[in-house]
Amino acid sequence: MALDGAFLYAVRRELLPLIGGRVEKIHQPSREEVIISIRTRSGSSKLYISANAGSARVHITESSVDNPQTPPMFCMLLRKRLGSGKLTDIRQDGLERILFLDFECVNELGDIVTVTLACEIMGRCSNLVIICGGKVVDSIKRVDEDMSRERLVLPGMNYTMPPRDDRLNFLEAEPEEIKERLSSTEPKELSKALIRIFEGISPILAREWAFFAGRGAHIESNTISGDRLDRLLFAIKRTREQLLNGECCFSAVSDKEGQLKDFSFIRLSQFGTLMYTKELESASELLDYFYSERDRAARTKQRANDLFKLLMNLTDRTARRIAAQREELDACADKEHDKLCGDLISANMYRIQKGDSAAVVENFYDESCPQITIPLDVRKTPAQNAQHYYSEYKKSVTAEEKLAVQIQKGEEELQYLESVFDSLTRASSENDIIQLRLELREQGYVKYAGGKAKPPKALPPVEYRSSDGFTILVGRNNKQNDQLSLKFAEKSDIWLHTQLITGSHVLILTDGAAPPDKTIEEAAVIAAVNSSGRNSGLVPVDYCLAKFVKKPAGAKPGKVIFTNYKTAFVKPDTELEQSLRV
Repeated sequence: MALDGAFLYAVRRELLPLIGGRVEKIHQPSREEVIISIRTRSGSSKLYISANAGSARVHITESSVDNPQTPPMFCMLLRKRLGSGKLTDIRQDGLERILFLDFECVNELGDIVTVTLACEIMGRCSNLVIICGGKVVDSIKRVDEDMSRERLVLPGMNYTMPPRDDRLNFLEAEPEEIKERLSSTEPKELSKALIRIFEGISPILAREWAFFAGRGAHIESNTISGDRLDRLLFAIKRTREQLLNGECCFSAVSDKEGQLKDFSFIRLSQFGTLMYTKELESASELLDYFYSERDRAARTKQRANDLFKLLMNLTDRTARRIAAQREELDACADKEHDKLCGDLISANMYRIQKGDSAAVVENFYDESCPQITIPLDVRKTPAQNAQHYYSEYKKSVTAEEKLAVQIQKGEEELQYLESVFDSLTRASSENDIIQLRLELREQGYVKYAGGKAKPPKALPPVEYRSSDGFTILVGRNNKQNDQLSLKFAEKSDIWLHTQLITGSHVLILTDGAAPPDKTIEEAAVIAAVNSSGRNSGLVPVDYCLAKFVKKPAGAKPGKVIFTNYKTAFVKPDTELEQSLRV
């Protein structure tokens, strides 16, 4: 997952219309990112530059970012050097991962000078360097001798290019040069060999070329020849034409769980049906979408960490409490024996003396009247020993009644906690997490931290549209599940829920019409995907009319009972679920 030199070439093409524009505003939202507003005749554009090791990039952005109240020193320096400057050129040396932005500015003496911003997009070595007269003015990340002995980036030093290997530029290389490099390189898997041969290509592009050349088969670089070699050269030539002619297909791929994995400027075939592909119109739009979605998902997961830990601790504690109560309940199974001992002692009081350690008596409750030995407390009288056994019997009866209730409540609590945990794993926004936090606070699991800020308004249920045109709604959390099933639903609507496992409530809005079997099946698939069984092979989903769904008195949010239901067995299909989502 890297912005390679070839992709940067496509970005540069999109930035060329900014040439001639003037710097309007400069902001530095965080330590390693800068936003420069440039106004041209066609309007104002925000140029985003990041030197972050995991998300280094440069592109036009439409996103709004909060800026600190006090600008950092680097931002102040940029404003001083580039303020009202005119963008005169955007350069790239071959397919190096560096864009040079040349600005015509006025210095403190009133002279016109050229100030260059070097946007170095090189992973953990990424940087943003201000250059004037061939010397480094400053950089967003200073590099001293402790960090690198090969290339220092410090104010006042001459700017030097990063070390560069002898590699081919696939935009200029001839087929004979490529064949010669392939034959002379040491044997290794083809995609890895291509990365060593060409500059400015990422692993995903090299794998795509190798996939096309071998039709998905594994190829060693020293064995490629004939038809496979021709196919490789054709793939490289086609990619070159797409890049030079501006006919790129900007694609982002994500896994079945919706996690973004990689991107490229060509259509990707190497993943087959294992990944989903989303195509966007421009390189900037792709980068804006990819990194903003990925960062949002990371922030969402980070902000939910405390809830994950809380729910795991609560679940573990509740499970251990239920296990202890079950052991105690099992111990109550001997209560009838205690009552028997009390009865036999009372019936044989005349035969037992104080100080006896045991009483051997006949069990007249058994037809064969076998003798049994009853342990006694030598400190107690026969009557007191009988009373002790009766007392133990009553304790067991009372404990059995109360433990049964406590275990039932514990199991309901455990089921509730599992349902919240399942909702949290599927939370796609900060709002979803806030609503779950509020729900846990109302149930007494999270303490109120104070503050006057009102929580954001809850998002509406997730909406889907079946192939037959029926609207399908899915609750985001337990509170919304209750509202959807008990308040919003009409009697003739179809209600669905996965059988015996946690999941969201699903509702088919029928408007009094009978939905086709296909709509019910699609709704069942949606219910399966929005449940803890989404990774299972086959999931049973119960469905019935909404009028048969009731809320037990005192039940926790999301808990309902239903009757007159049928069961559909479906395979969770994330691709179908995504395609039906509105």
